[in-house]
Amino acid sequence: MNLTISGHHLDVTPSLRSYVTTKLDRITRHFDRVVDVKVILTVEKQKEKERRQRAECSIHVKGNDMFAESSHADLYAAVDELVDKLDRQVVRHKDRIQDYSHSSPKRLM
Repeated sequence: MNLTISGHHLDVTPSLRSYVTTKLDRITRHFDRVVDVKVILTVEKQKEKERRQRAECSIHVKGNDMFAESSHADLYAAVDELVDKLDRQVVRHKDRIQDYSHSSPKRLM
């Protein structure tokens, strides 16, 4: 899995980087065919402080691309919401893949 974490108007500290990687381990626990993960953490320059911290992530898995974004007053809370959204998408994708597998027809004798 290729993991890219970048910051926009923000320095990505080692503690923030380790927090994001531990949270993203939950996704790889559900689905191990994750090819590429790109995370962008931003601090927007707006007057309202409530939705200022924003986290975006795009995941490339075998057969599909997924994207989610989340904004919150706290960056760690935004990462938590982001991982929850991505986890639901990955589980849904895994269920769809497993539903396509058919059982072999039984022989009639």
